[in-house]
Amino acid sequence: MTENELSFKIIGVAIEVHRHLGPGLLESAYEQCLCHELKQNGLRIEQQIALPL
Repeated sequence: MTENELSFKIIGVAIEVHRHLGPGLLESAYEQCLCHELKQNGLRIEQQIALPL
């Protein structure tokens, strides 16, 4: 999968999650739903990865 295809898929899933949930929820609710949907679409993800500064 190219970078463009991957970006298209991720943005599409994010838009669908927002359409179904609507505005006004906590960020954590969107995060959990987005992660679930990304996994359902065959993407391997990691959440809240600590980055050294």
